[in-house]
Amino acid sequence: MAKDTAAAPMDPTSSEATQPQLDRAVAQGEAYGRALSYMTGEVAQGGGEQQAGHYLIGYAIEEAEGMYHYRDGELVWCNPDRENAHVEITVRDAADGRFVPAAHVTATLISPSGTELGPYEQELVWHPMLYHYARNWTLPEDGEYTLRVHVDPPTFMRHDEINGRRFTHPADVEFTGVRIERGAKRVDVPQD
Repeated sequence: MAKDTAAAPMDPTSSEATQPQLDRAVAQGEAYGRALSYMTGEVAQGGGEQQAGHYLIGYAIEEAEGMYHYRDGELVWCNPDRENAHVEITVRDAADGRFVPAAHVTATLISPSGTELGPYEQELVWHPMLYHYARNWTLPEDGEYTLRVHVDPPTFMRHDEINGRRFTHPADVEFTGVRIERGAKRVDVPQD
């Protein structure tokens, strides 16, 4: 299978993109990158990022946390049950740094003792600061894990006959030495 090895186009001579427009896309990506750095450096236990073709794929680890889920036409708050970690995955455009929505993202964790967990789908999460893909996990032990992330290309339409040629192949990355300390469940109470 072919892989995206060339940089995604950022051509201001297309009929759809001007240099000021591409500069604004880069500015959006830089803002997302600053929020991501804050998340991995100040909020999460840690994180990292690697380039894979047209993508920048990253992760952050936090305590399991409550979230709204959409069920039967309503938002329902769900706190973690047995889950003891929250794995967040970011997928960004390697050319401009912006978040890539609508990708199908799965993750697999391999515990320090070699137990393989997953692959599990990481769902898109709206967050007040940082869109990401995530799920709560039930992990068997603390220590250094291996995290494998697989991204299938999004199926959304791409505008621009030149710059729209991106995100056409799956991507895989592996992070080793991912330190995870299973935390107490964070029980959040929604404000009604």
